[in-house]
Amino acid sequence: MKIFLSALLTLFVFNTTVSAVEEIDVDVKRRPHSEAWKSYRTTIISKAERDDGQTSGEVNRYGGGATPVSPGTVFFHVQKINEVWVIVDPEGGLFISKGLNSVRMGKTNASKSAFASHFGTTDNWPRKTLKDLQAAGFNTLGSWTDWRQFQKPDARMPYTITWNFMEKYGRKVGGVYQQSGHVGYPQDCIYVFDKAFEDHCDELAKQMLEVSDDPYLLGHFSDNEMPLRLNMLDRFLELKKSQEGYLAAVAWLNRRGVERAAITDEIREAFVEYAAEQYFRVVKQAIRKHDPNHMYLGCRFHGQALTLKPLFKAAKEHVDVLSINWYWQWTPDTEKMDNWKQWSDRPFIITEFYAKGMDSGMGNKSGAGWVVKTQRDRGYFYQNFTLGLLKHPNCVGWHWHRYMDNDPAAGQDPSNVDSNKGIVTSKYEPHEDLVSEMATMNAAVHNLREGMLQANSNAELPTAE
Repeated sequence: MKIFLSALLTLFVFNTTVSAVEEIDVDVKRRPHSEAWKSYRTTIISKAERDDGQTSGEVNRYGGGATPVSPGTVFFHVQKINEVWVIVDPEGGLFISKGLNSVRMGKTNASKSAFASHFGTTDNWPRKTLKDLQAAGFNTLGSWTDWRQFQKPDARMPYTITWNFMEKYGRKVGGVYQQSGHVGYPQDCIYVFDKAFEDHCDELAKQMLEVSDDPYLLGHFSDNEMPLRLNMLDRFLELKKSQEGYLAAVAWLNRRGVERAAITDEIREAFVEYAAEQYFRVVKQAIRKHDPNHMYLGCRFHGQALTLKPLFKAAKEHVDVLSINWYWQWTPDTEKMDNWKQWSDRPFIITEFYAKGMDSGMGNKSGAGWVVKTQRDRGYFYQNFTLGLLKHPNCVGWHWHRYMDNDPAAGQDPSNVDSNKGIVTSKYEPHEDLVSEMATMNAAVHNLREGMLQANSNAELPTAE
């Protein structure tokens, strides 16, 4: 096992040629019935080097490295060590967040029936589920998890909470509606300039008092996939003239002495930064007031937002970690990740990615993830994608979307109808080939990041005094 990890670290850090990883071809589609299969080169941990019983060494109770790399501070925080960002857990251990979204129980009759046969009682579910997740090398409960189920002393795992500050405000004032994977806003304009938004955030954040002293809380997401795009200024100027968003956009233009006919992309970018900074400032203020202990994990950028420098600049002074939902990327694009680093130099977590297997018997028409032929191919995608992420010094983790497959009878939003996204079926049956490949990768993660830290320092990884 030590030989395997040594070889893998050598390849990973110094790009020398060893047999610890190999490249294979995987057949991939974007949609199940709209195009021909296309072969994608895929890096996986070498079959010749695998050890089914491998572990990543000892871990502490949070799932971080057992040997401290920094003094513990009771709560999770981020730190740059040897020019590499890491999460430090409450015991000072090196922590790479390997998570799953939506870890919760199914709601349909069929799912409830299967639940009874698998777990017996509701109390058994978090304990059994936690044991299975830890066996597969996961250490974080991602967004939309029923985190209160995991508050029992013998069923704890680091977790996150998504608060939906903007979405809940929109539902309060009216106008938001369900889109695929997220809510929509009138004219695609968030209510960031509404005077009542700040009071709303403060009131909602009072609920954080319940968890403000919990060392297992990794941090807070403020929203999910808001419409943050280059044409924000144009859209705000199309609102009714009585609306606060319209008035704020006009006032901003007037302060800059810009006529509407003279708006350029440079002006549009400046407005994106202005609006985003307003959002992050208000939300951070509310979070820090009611929970000064835990990290602010951003608002889960997606789509065009990933290419907008002003968004990352605006987030830089306010978030502890950037959260990014990254789709239609088989292998992480190093140039994009370098841009995120240049624009903000904040650590990031990839908070949504997945592939769907056609051997599941599901339609796989909904959602944004890749389509592949088998569960094993899904696992190969996981390895390829996460190996690419780990090469970047600003990546501190990833959260697969999601724990359970879609259940067509559940009446989900349009992105969650008929797709094989989970590591278990809607009847709690594990996709064993997928989980096996995930476990193989997860076992090596901390060693890989430690290898990067050691390579950057040309010395041993620092340990806490």
